[in-house]
Amino acid sequence: MMDIVVRNLTSPAILFFLLGLIAAFVKSDLKFPKGLSETLSIYLLIAIGLKGGIELSQHSFTELVRPLVGTLFLGIFIPIVTFAICRRIGIDRKNATAIAATYGSVSIVTFGAAISFLELTHTSYEPYMNAFVVLLESPAIIVSLLLLQLLEKETYTLNRMNHYFSAYAAYTPVLKESLFGKSVLLMLGSLLIGLLGGKNALSVVKPLFIDLYPSVLILFLLGMGLTAGSQLAAIRKYGVKLVMLGVGFPMLYGLIGVSVGFYAHLSLGGTVLMGVLAASASYIAAPAAMRASVPEANPSIYLGMSLGLTFPFNLTVGLPLYYQLAQWLHS
Repeated sequence: MMDIVVRNLTSPAILFFLLGLIAAFVKSDLKFPKGLSETLSIYLLIAIGLKGGIELSQHSFTELVRPLVGTLFLGIFIPIVTFAICRRIGIDRKNATAIAATYGSVSIVTFGAAISFLELTHTSYEPYMNAFVVLLESPAIIVSLLLLQLLEKETYTLNRMNHYFSAYAAYTPVLKESLFGKSVLLMLGSLLIGLLGGKNALSVVKPLFIDLYPSVLILFLLGMGLTAGSQLAAIRKYGVKLVMLGVGFPMLYGLIGVSVGFYAHLSLGGTVLMGVLAASASYIAAPAAMRASVPEANPSIYLGMSLGLTFPFNLTVGLPLYYQLAQWLHS
């Protein structure tokens, strides 16, 4: 276990992330241009979608049924459990909703780092797992907001017609952001392009979106280190509860995700990736949807937990932990 942790911590991708964290801690004047961050984010979304689509074109639907059902289960189960835990410890409904959507959705960069980790340990995996990153983005956002809508007291005091009108007005922007927001649209569109192009598209996309992917990920992680370091102050402000959740959620959901991957008959690498999908927390799609649909929720809480705690935990400790769990199940 310790050997795997050390190898992970000394990989270039993680070291550049730690460099960004250090720069934020010491309040360095190192800045990551906003336009560059946006460009790298778009690149990663397209690369993951294309790779997933090309691989999906090589497999029959029967091969994908079990992991597909497992992914949908995680997309519904995780936000419900997260919401219930947050409410149980006294977090208000609006912030509980935002946290549930954030943890039910997925971090594409954590997934990309997990792929680099598997390559570092020479572990093979099902390449079509890239497609499940796309699948897991939207369900958690929709489920979380449905929970909030059902629990709002005002909903029950309206007459039937006003109830339906209010629900429609509330759900329309949610569905739009969940299905057509930047991250989902880019990944889903790239997935379909890769699926339609199949192997014929590989020669065109390989030089830019496959060969250069590890290097671009390193650069993006440097920027993410700067961002994560700046969010830690928000976590300290809101106390130990959020710290415990920010570390406890990925451990719990990583264990559940690894178990789902194993029972979906995935390989060792695929099982690890399913655990990572469950354990990671969104900082693009879900926060964008929450800003639009639940503006009362405090971004310092759900973004601080996602970027300041869960993201660093997964990169440094989580990946080797999920790998060990997956190895234990497959032994």
